[in-house]
Amino acid sequence: MVRRARRWSLAAGVATAALCASSPLWADFSRLSQLQDQGFAISAEARLLDADSGANALLGSITPERQLSPASVTKAYLAAAALDRFGPQHRFTSQLVSTAGIDNGVLRGDLVFEGGGDPGLTTENLWRLVQRLHLAGVREVDGALVISQWRFGPVDCITTDRCDALSRVANAYSAPLSSAGVNFGSWCVNVAPASTAGAPAQVGLCDSQASTITIDNQVATRPANSGTKLGAERITDARGDVMRLTGQISTNASARDVYRGAGDAAETTAQVLMGMLNQAGIQVREPWRVSSSRPPSNAQRLAAVDSQPLQELLLRIMNYSNNYMADVLALNLVETPQAQLRQAGQAIEAYAQSLPGHGPITLYSGSGLTTENRTSARGVNVMLENMFHQSALFPSFVAAFQSPANGVMRFTRRGSSTFQNNVMLKTGTLNQPFSVRAAAGYFRTAQGRWGVFSVMVNGGSGTPYLSWSGVLDPLSQDLDAMILAN
Repeated sequence: MVRRARRWSLAAGVATAALCASSPLWADFSRLSQLQDQGFAISAEARLLDADSGANALLGSITPERQLSPASVTKAYLAAAALDRFGPQHRFTSQLVSTAGIDNGVLRGDLVFEGGGDPGLTTENLWRLVQRLHLAGVREVDGALVISQWRFGPVDCITTDRCDALSRVANAYSAPLSSAGVNFGSWCVNVAPASTAGAPAQVGLCDSQASTITIDNQVATRPANSGTKLGAERITDARGDVMRLTGQISTNASARDVYRGAGDAAETTAQVLMGMLNQAGIQVREPWRVSSSRPPSNAQRLAAVDSQPLQELLLRIMNYSNNYMADVLALNLVETPQAQLRQAGQAIEAYAQSLPGHGPITLYSGSGLTTENRTSARGVNVMLENMFHQSALFPSFVAAFQSPANGVMRFTRRGSSTFQNNVMLKTGTLNQPFSVRAAAGYFRTAQGRWGVFSVMVNGGSGTPYLSWSGVLDPLSQDLDAMILAN
């Protein structure tokens, strides 16, 4: 009887393996679907990708064609559209140009910074630009520093967060947009303890010795081990941008960097670049100004700096869900000057609608900050599947997704080791005016097969608070079952 039972078990195991190899085993979104009982709207779909036969095997779905807000999952569309348009190695070039000549170290006219739409331009890049200008022999500018944002900027605010941030802001994600922006459209202030308790903390800009903006320092130094708690707000008034800092820092605490969105991205670049020119010993006689005009065709390049390759920019955009970088990159997809966010969204829409079977899509931005963005789980999966089959683009695309096991977004580290190690995802979050928790990406099954999944959960005025654990816990269990069954 024991030998016969063993033979039956072996035969059953072989039959099960054969069944797994030929078709997907039963699995669905039964746990995730319970959120519908609380009033949440869901669009979800998971399917296998069979690269050999081109056949797709549906594993589970919940109203997959329903149009919902994807929040920052929009950035996956942006990454795909940008790779399709520019290619992984594309770089954005920012440069200093002038129509004037150099006479004994004096540039006899305006010095124009022509913003190249670099989403990742930082003070380090500007310092190299100034150094190259110095190497070109310029020691003085007999004119003004002009910041040209002719490609796009100032970009109209179309979200409450960005509109409110024009006058004051307590975050960095609502930064204004410009093709000539630097440091993600934000100010950075370093806060360090004074040597003695009771004294004001030591503060200064992270990237400049010059005091280009006013810092209202209300941070007190406290005795060792008293704890550090900092508050910061950027206010724009008659003085320009003002960084107001509050709170306390312990004498034995490490210095902290605090980031807040600027009031105007191009003006911030002008202030930062002017400070760097002064530090390099290059005097500019006239005050700086901002222009939306393109430099004349006869303007000569004096210095230039390239961005990181697109594939590296996408890592930061996707891993950290950087809204400034995403929307600047999206604006680069618009071919006409002075682009606005809706045009950028339409450029991504055009890419998505070129994919067979995608269906409707509405995008007002590349970041997902705009609450008007709508797509379906099926549409997202069509895009993901299309990128999977783009052999030359897929490595750069999938590299920008995170594995919960070791990704930078620690809140995704939930569920079993199967989920954490076999899934590659991009998440999206909105809290106002309605809640959104979205996730989409790829997974590898127990047999090594590839799959795609997309989930969007949207709340409304009558739904309870939607935590990430309330979505990731059931989602991880559902995907875990799909992965192990196939």
